[in-house]
Amino acid sequence: MPNSRRRRIGLLGGSFNPAHGGHRCISLFAKAALGLDEVWWLVSPGNPLKDSRTMAPLPARFASARAQARRAPIRITAIERELGTRYTVDTLRALKRRWPKLDFIWLMGSDNLAQFHRWKHWRAIARAMPIATIARPGYGGAAFASPAMVWLGRYRTPAASLKNPERWSAPALVLLKFDPDRRSATQLRRDDPDWASRWTNRCQRDGVTHRLVVPDRVASGRMSGRTR
Repeated sequence: MPNSRRRRIGLLGGSFNPAHGGHRCISLFAKAALGLDEVWWLVSPGNPLKDSRTMAPLPARFASARAQARRAPIRITAIERELGTRYTVDTLRALKRRWPKLDFIWLMGSDNLAQFHRWKHWRAIARAMPIATIARPGYGGAAFASPAMVWLGRYRTPAASLKNPERWSAPALVLLKFDPDRRSATQLRRDDPDWASRWTNRCQRDGVTHRLVVPDRVASGRMSGRTR
């Protein structure tokens, strides 16, 4: 492709509590299907919609994501803590302002599409960048029957069309068919309740901002969480 082509970045947000091979598989699948240059995992500082008692510290979740993304075109970032954004729509707007020469696409599982209409300004998210959804076991029916899908359905487009630079626009919804990966963070926590203790004290560098992600006890700045 010409060197003048804008770089294309897939954005996969989540708690990554912990990250696992399923995150890696769907990211690499989306990269190939959509012609992306790389994928960024946005590790949320915290999610008020989830039980905080089961949420591991950010450094542990970040470290688990780094381990899963090793030797792959995936960058791990906790940039939401730096941005101070609480909602996805604000995060995406901030990313577009900071990197105006990059093209972004929002990646999410079909479980999120099923309740996407509950996210703050979800139509603004859809207008900000294309959305690609990846199938998750048990959520197909709910996703297709959701209010968001009724609205987004008119913007469905094949994945191949996004490989054409002239077709990169929003709103656009791509439904990616992927053999369901049944791995889940919930099951991993059940199998290994103490997983975070092996990662919590690690200090690592953010793959996007290059700032250090340090253990909570020495972290400075405001912690904010995604509420969709």
